[in-house]
Amino acid sequence: MKFLSHLPHGVQDVLYTVLGIFFAGFGLKSFLIPNVFLDGGVTGVCLLIHELWHINLAILIVVVNIPFIIMGAYQVNRKFAYKTLACVIGLALCLQFVTYPVITQDKLLVSLFGGFFLGIGIGLCMRSGCAIDGIEVLVVYTLKRSSLTVSEIILGINTAIFLISAVKFGLPIALYAMLTYYAATKTIAYVVDGIEEFTGVTIISGQSEEIKEKLVMQLGRGITIYKGERGFMKHSYDVSQDCDIVFTVITRLEVRKLKNVVYNIDPKAFIFTNTIKEAAGGILKRTSNH
Repeated sequence: MKFLSHLPHGVQDVLYTVLGIFFAGFGLKSFLIPNVFLDGGVTGVCLLIHELWHINLAILIVVVNIPFIIMGAYQVNRKFAYKTLACVIGLALCLQFVTYPVITQDKLLVSLFGGFFLGIGIGLCMRSGCAIDGIEVLVVYTLKRSSLTVSEIILGINTAIFLISAVKFGLPIALYAMLTYYAATKTIAYVVDGIEEFTGVTIISGQSEEIKEKLVMQLGRGITIYKGERGFMKHSYDVSQDCDIVFTVITRLEVRKLKNVVYNIDPKAFIFTNTIKEAAGGILKRTSNH
């Protein structure tokens, strides 16, 4: 999305939303709907109702999402709710009036690529600050009123959808629906986080001074130093040394390069990484802009 990076944020949001609507519509009308396939989340609920009672899907998308949009106004903010309402109405209009070709009837392709294109659509809308599928709002609402985790809430909703689809349409359709939801979820994560998903790296080494210099001067990274102690081995528990624990944030594309730099200095260095969903400020260098 580098070509959008120079546009004003408001224009970027509109373009992301429009693209998201058309991608989601493509996934639904070219793959899932013609082959009676389901998905998870609120979209899955709409597809399930559509197949059971043949209610217009465009109307269902709006009606079923209305309660979640109202929740969003209170749980997030009104701007989010208005943008989500516009996004949902846009998807409904797309489903009603835009003609898409049916791409394939191969069940595996339908499941994977239906989820893939639907995931692109949902992910692009999320990048613009709104939501096509109201399950995210429901999760926020439920978390504040119960001890359930996000995974437990989503699992519970989707389990109900897949069980009903297994009873009504057969177990194979339910299994394909799970695969569709998995493909959509992974695609959403990729679109939202991007290929440059940030990774936090912690380095513990007796050669920390040289490592710090290489990270800053050679890789151009900002670093944070924690004061710690290293040692405390089983055979020499009483022996320890003060050390600088180095922490930095890089993109996942740079992890291998950083490890090579560190291990060239200290092959015994202890390195561990963790994924960072969002990072801003400080010295963050991207290989491309989104």
